[in-house]
Amino acid sequence: MSATTRALRTLLPATLIAGVVSIGVAGPASAAPPGIPDTGTAKSELSALRVAPEGPMTGYDRKEFPHWEPVSGTCNTREEVLKRDGTDVKTDASCASVSGKWFSPYDNKTYTAASDIDIDHVVPLAAAWRSGAKDWTKEKRTQFANDLSSPQLIAVKDSVNQNKGDKTPDVWKPPYQGYWCTYAKMWTRSKTKWGLTITEAEKGALNGMLGAC
Repeated sequence: MSATTRALRTLLPATLIAGVVSIGVAGPASAAPPGIPDTGTAKSELSALRVAPEGPMTGYDRKEFPHWEPVSGTCNTREEVLKRDGTDVKTDASCASVSGKWFSPYDNKTYTAASDIDIDHVVPLAAAWRSGAKDWTKEKRTQFANDLSSPQLIAVKDSVNQNKGDKTPDVWKPPYQGYWCTYAKMWTRSKTKWGLTITEAEKGALNGMLGAC
């Protein structure tokens, strides 16, 4: 037990201590998105991806990728991922998460407010648009934006997700380097599943990240 925790126990009721020490501190990995390949499979998938320059952003709008679609009852895709990736998640009648803990692997910290959590599209919508999704039907783009069956959606700290934006791995990587291997596996699997292209720079960055697995 740390000196800080011992001091807290002398000042705070036990019911408050857990909330104080869990906000913004390192924590163990929680639930992971489904379908993350092993390292060998990810390397094979990366080698098979078609390399091509990124297309333009002409015509792009997030509305071209309808997301947070209904999944079951009042629960939409966002709430489903919050429940999947969180611990001890409780929801209200509208399926909104009212309590729980979420481990954000991008920054290796745990948070206790759902409002602090974004659902990241591992391959961002705009990056998908530039690498092939521009030519999809809106129905296919909707499926991509709400894909719960592969490692395309993950709960992470909102500010980290906002810093990522629509950047590819040659420009942005999770600030916690210990997650680079898994991130590269997820990115490669999503691009493989959806038949998207990669750039030479993107492929080089992913190869480097997988090489550290």
